[in-house]
Amino acid sequence: MHVTFHGATREVTGSFHTLTTDNDKILLDCGMFQGRRKESDEKNRVLEVDPQAITNVVLSHAHIDHSGRLPMLTGRGFKGRVFCTRATADACAYLLRDSAKIQEGDAAYLNYKTARNFLAKVRAGNVEARLSKAEMHEIGLTLKTENQYLNVPLIEKILRTNHLEIIEPLYSIQAAEEVLEYFEGVPYRHPVVVGRDLTCTLYDAGHILGSAIVVLQRGTGAQRRTLMFSGDLGRFGKPIIEDPTLQFAEEHRDIDLLIMESTYGDRLHDPVVDMKPALRRIVQETYARGGSVLVPAFAFGRTQELIYFLHELYMEGQLPKIPVYIDSPLATDITHVFGEHPETYDSDTHRTFLQNGRNPFSFEDLKFIHTVEDSMALNRDERPHIVLSGSGMCEGGRILHHLRHKIHDERNTVLIVGYMGQNTLGRRIQELGQAYEQGGRKGPAPILTFYNKEYPLRARVQTVGGFSAHGDRDEMTRLVRDSNLRIKKIALVHGEEEQSLAFATYLREQGFDVTVPCHGQSISIN
Repeated sequence: MHVTFHGATREVTGSFHTLTTDNDKILLDCGMFQGRRKESDEKNRVLEVDPQAITNVVLSHAHIDHSGRLPMLTGRGFKGRVFCTRATADACAYLLRDSAKIQEGDAAYLNYKTARNFLAKVRAGNVEARLSKAEMHEIGLTLKTENQYLNVPLIEKILRTNHLEIIEPLYSIQAAEEVLEYFEGVPYRHPVVVGRDLTCTLYDAGHILGSAIVVLQRGTGAQRRTLMFSGDLGRFGKPIIEDPTLQFAEEHRDIDLLIMESTYGDRLHDPVVDMKPALRRIVQETYARGGSVLVPAFAFGRTQELIYFLHELYMEGQLPKIPVYIDSPLATDITHVFGEHPETYDSDTHRTFLQNGRNPFSFEDLKFIHTVEDSMALNRDERPHIVLSGSGMCEGGRILHHLRHKIHDERNTVLIVGYMGQNTLGRRIQELGQAYEQGGRKGPAPILTFYNKEYPLRARVQTVGGFSAHGDRDEMTRLVRDSNLRIKKIALVHGEEEQSLAFATYLREQGFDVTVPCHGQSISIN
């Protein structure tokens, strides 16, 4: 049998690999590439494996860069099952619908711009003519309904009639809902048959709720061959969920090939024990300035960890009683999923909250924002508060509205608590804010451009690296060095090239046989 690497090779997103035997083709993850719009669209529309040739899918966890293209499979003839943990299946019900909604919204807006610009050229009577903003606004209004929503049928009619390109979403909300019928939730450490003479067992990866290390095994005795796929590995000692597994069943200890993530292959995080004090300090300092804390937070995992820590700090009386807002419909839904899976919580969470009859994700000062109107009102609220909102990399969502209302005010803080991908607004905020701070905050504030406007970044920018859901170099190394595994070969994926190559060098120094595959490369397991 052999493994082929189709995605997340020398880059972070778009996890997509296949295990091929004489009888089966198993897809490991079906993730979406996330980055610049044009590059993302080009990569995501191409499925390099015929969905009809896939026997089954094994999904390591629910994050969109691992699950986001699953709805494309069923629309192209996939007939198998998607095996994952029960918590992952429940989370995907929300994440995939949200992804489809984003796809449809992005396509509708791009089509709107094409139709508006075409009508402007027609009105001007000259391709080179420029209309005023008022005239462009008037044209735009003709493409919207009375409630200011885009008139999608009219827009598409104009494009079709005039033979203009129509942008289609990767998949629809209906497709996202249909793929959920293919999910098969299984418990950790419970073997399931996923192909002819091929079994799958899931172990806790400690990354997010329901995340799994995948063990695929074929044959018995001397003919047995074992593939392990780490998925994304979490940190040790973080709250809510269990740490990454280090002790595996005897029959799963001899690993012929370990496909391992390398997101932070050359970096070390702040210690987990420093996360809560750092959060307390930043909130206290911002409150003393009369400002608010804006947290671009991933809806799945990061938001719930922050809720957990803030709840503890409020219980301990270590923070002023200022309101905490969750301004993300998806984060609200995912928080409910967390509440439905207490069987995945670690002992600290049981001891601190459950045994005392408390819900870790609910307290008096925590408020969930549901409507757009309430979100807009919060944008204008000048009183000190904490707001957690998506998207986590500031590439869309309600966090952009909070930023445009508050990043010009030096009383406020933008708190970075997770990985910011290359070429994202979040990365620019992080880098520009850090440079401005290191320069003593002298001279003009750096300028950020989004929503076609320029905004001075006067707000403080703070980073607390310990919140990352990915293990750092030393934590990832624990899987291969401190576990009971015996590993023949390691293939590093899911990391920017410099991170993967640096981690490969480090592991080789520890005595491991390591390769960093390129896109499309295959490795045989004999």
